[in-house]
Amino acid sequence: MSKPRNSVTAALRLQLLLVVEEEQDFRHLRDQLARAGEKQIRLDHARSYEEARKCLQKTTYDIVLCDYRSGDDTALRLSHEIRQHGPSVPVVFLSDHVDEATITRAIQAGACACVPASGLNESALAHAICYAIDTYCRERQRQKTEDMLRKLWHAVEQSADLVVITDRAGVMEYVNPAFESLTGYPREEAVGRTLRILRSEQQDPAVFQEMWRTILAGHVFRGTVANRKRNGEPFIVEKTITPLRDGNGEITHFISTDRDITDRRRLESDLQQAQKMDAIGRLAGGVAHDFNNLLMVISANAELMLEALVPAHPLRHKVEEIITAAGRASDLTRQLLAFGRKQMQSLRLLDLNLILSNIGRMLPRLIGEDIHLVMAPSARPAQLKADPVQIEQIVMNLAANARDAMPQGGTLTIEIANVRLDDVYVQRRSVVPPGDYVLLAVSDTGHGIAAEHLAHIFEPFYTTKEADKGTGLGLATVYGIVKQNGGFIWVYSEPGMGTTFKIYLPRAEEKVRESPVQPVAEKVPQGSETVLLVEDEPSVRESAREFLQLNGYMVLDAANGEEALRVAREYDGPIHLMITDVVMPNMGGAVLAEQLHQERPDMKVLFVSGYAEHTVLRHGDIDVTNQFLQKPFTLKSLARKAREVLQGGASSAKGASAG
Repeated sequence: MSKPRNSVTAALRLQLLLVVEEEQDFRHLRDQLARAGEKQIRLDHARSYEEARKCLQKTTYDIVLCDYRSGDDTALRLSHEIRQHGPSVPVVFLSDHVDEATITRAIQAGACACVPASGLNESALAHAICYAIDTYCRERQRQKTEDMLRKLWHAVEQSADLVVITDRAGVMEYVNPAFESLTGYPREEAVGRTLRILRSEQQDPAVFQEMWRTILAGHVFRGTVANRKRNGEPFIVEKTITPLRDGNGEITHFISTDRDITDRRRLESDLQQAQKMDAIGRLAGGVAHDFNNLLMVISANAELMLEALVPAHPLRHKVEEIITAAGRASDLTRQLLAFGRKQMQSLRLLDLNLILSNIGRMLPRLIGEDIHLVMAPSARPAQLKADPVQIEQIVMNLAANARDAMPQGGTLTIEIANVRLDDVYVQRRSVVPPGDYVLLAVSDTGHGIAAEHLAHIFEPFYTTKEADKGTGLGLATVYGIVKQNGGFIWVYSEPGMGTTFKIYLPRAEEKVRESPVQPVAEKVPQGSETVLLVEDEPSVRESAREFLQLNGYMVLDAANGEEALRVAREYDGPIHLMITDVVMPNMGGAVLAEQLHQERPDMKVLFVSGYAEHTVLRHGDIDVTNQFLQKPFTLKSLARKAREVLQGGASSAKGASAG
């Protein structure tokens, strides 16, 4: 009866390498395998260390059987080399003298087993092969485990997220380099302490209470936490804490992984703030536009009353007070229109350096002698396309704010620079497109702005000053002007550390040309021409008609465009000037002017409106520089502008509307 084949070797197709100097030893082992019926095993023979190396380089073996003799280091060298290079192969030493010392040396060299070479039979050989394979497999649950642990270690060490392992009480036992880099706490300082070192007063304590209830119950906690770095700087993380259990299911540790979302939250906050300001701006601009019509009625009728009163009349002073108050109210609505980006602009190519130089002569009187003024213009022209009056509003409002922040004196610094905002900056300020900008920075050394106020300082009527110290519209006006000009504004401030406003306005490449400033006449000019007045607000139309008539003009009036066409067609005499509102129901002023041009080509046109430039221009091609008057206006300014248009270069309604 034949013997049963070994279960291990029967299931495997093995390649063996026998390293032995004598040919008869090789034949003996080959015969043993043949007698055992091990036809699944292929046996190669190497007579020396060099031959064995060549075989190992050409063939992948499952087992290496190596002759081990005292004084011959071939087996030791070969085993050592196999362990150092390439995938490990189980090595079995064959020795004539197998004792404790021999076995120890074999194991130290990396061998799986050491068996007697003399009397080697089928059973001993099968046992040695099985043992070697089993040892080899175990050496591989271990190498793979160690390799996986190394990978996990490197993954944690190189992770961009913060990884912290704590005991059940929350004491940190491990922190990764990302923790050290973000928080500023070195590993040796953090280990042994709790995560309380990161607690910020900005975080609601209820979050930590919920966190501990969750993880002690064995559940995973996920949440957003506001923390504080070692230097006191705040940061925000998305935190996940997972309980770790032992073999008995008991919670022994917690692993916390935190992702820094500070920049993301800042960008979200910027976007939300911009959306909120846009909504407030639309509301404020709409209210201001409607309010302006009421102010025009008040101020126009007061002007008419003043014209009718002799200088010594007792009511004259009262009327003057009404006009002054209406003027102040108009200033407020003008600021609201600026905030809502509905203020009319007279755009020009400007060099901000020259604007600052001109304003610099007035600033010392505004800020007082106890504030030192430092102005730092840019090295080359800082060119932009803007309304010079609006730019002056920005600087004057910021300077006034700085003055109020330094009641005991200090330093006000105004800097101008040409800058390019690249992708790195844009990643931190996603609402800012990259490109070339002119930077206007205004800094003071005052008392600073508390964090709870920073998010609201650009809102209209929001002020931290006393009731009679400000309207709360200065910074709102600045914000609106900056946004209307396609720019961006940021504020940096801490209590006791002063404040810096940084304004980025798109840079223009065209060459700036200086234009002379036209003096404003004080006296109201008289006229005798015929004027067609088109205004859909009855009170505004009536007061304007009366004032123009008082100043010598023959006035025809209409409540809308269609009525104006009828009036013009029924009037046989010349119409020298049409004064028309731009935005009216059914037919706007630009369309009216275009139609009348066909019938009265010599008639000149003056457009008026309380809407912003982009709204006005949607109603047609209108010369907003020469043939336009922004509401609210005084009746005197209306008379002066009418005279200017009548004496100007535009010779027809077509020229005015297409300018």
